[in-house]
Amino acid sequence: MGFPTQTDDAVAFTPLDVQALRHTRDLIDLGILGPDRQAALVRTWGRSYARLAEWQTTLLTSRALESDADPAETLAQLTEEVLPRVDALQSYVWRRHLASAGSRMLAVEAPGSPVVRQAVVFVDIVGYTSRSKSLSEAELVDWLEHFESETLGLVLDRGGRIIKNIGDEVLVVADDVDAAAEIALTMTARGSDEADRFPEVRAGIAYGPVVTRLGDVFGPTVNIASRLTSLARPGTVVVDQGAYERLSGRVHDEDADGEADSDAGGSPYAFRRMRRVSVKGYSRLRAWALRRPRSRPGQDG
Repeated sequence: MGFPTQTDDAVAFTPLDVQALRHTRDLIDLGILGPDRQAALVRTWGRSYARLAEWQTTLLTSRALESDADPAETLAQLTEEVLPRVDALQSYVWRRHLASAGSRMLAVEAPGSPVVRQAVVFVDIVGYTSRSKSLSEAELVDWLEHFESETLGLVLDRGGRIIKNIGDEVLVVADDVDAAAEIALTMTARGSDEADRFPEVRAGIAYGPVVTRLGDVFGPTVNIASRLTSLARPGTVVVDQGAYERLSGRVHDEDADGEADSDAGGSPYAFRRMRRVSVKGYSRLRAWALRRPRSRPGQDG
């Protein structure tokens, strides 16, 4: 779980630790957990709850320090009155997400399979390093929290799921590639609006088989989406061939590289084919810049 190993004579455990071992043994006997899954599950719990505990401790400690009452008394009150409610809410949120994850798994063609076809989106904040140097610690935290909060609502409202935030980057997946395109285009549009506090971003989208494991995603599709993000210019979205074919409604032929814009049939998007690029792990990768079609004279919007 992320704690140092204790010596045999150390007084470090309680009856709850013994009960946790019994629960683990029960899951192994029921065939739910094997040795490999047990270790992976415990590591995942350890990392997730360590971050959660750090945040909650900071929140509770700040409340105690801001109060005029004795800090020890304030913390005792928070422990008695706040923690039980936090515990109940955590269990509630977990059960809701468990039900949602179960519904998604039953909806796929091969329930229980670790490989699914999904759209993977990486969104990267442009100029994060230089911007972070100009902000105080409090301002930087506020800026990132605003980005994460806005991104969460934007992604969920369009049918996507946030897998994780990686520094100044967010990893999103969606079962529908059109949802992925809407997420990326909306975020880049907001970032390009000087009147919007949302930071300027760039995005990459890839569509294909994705390996899911312990709430994370892996595989070539994820790697390609990440590589495409590094190719995108500020305020733009770049997609791979799999995403292009789905979004355009056609299979791209093996013609020469070019720079022309193309309105793909009845697709609500426009594409600009980019020159083949070679990135780490992938040679001569096909990529398209994705955008919304420009309004023609006489059309609204």
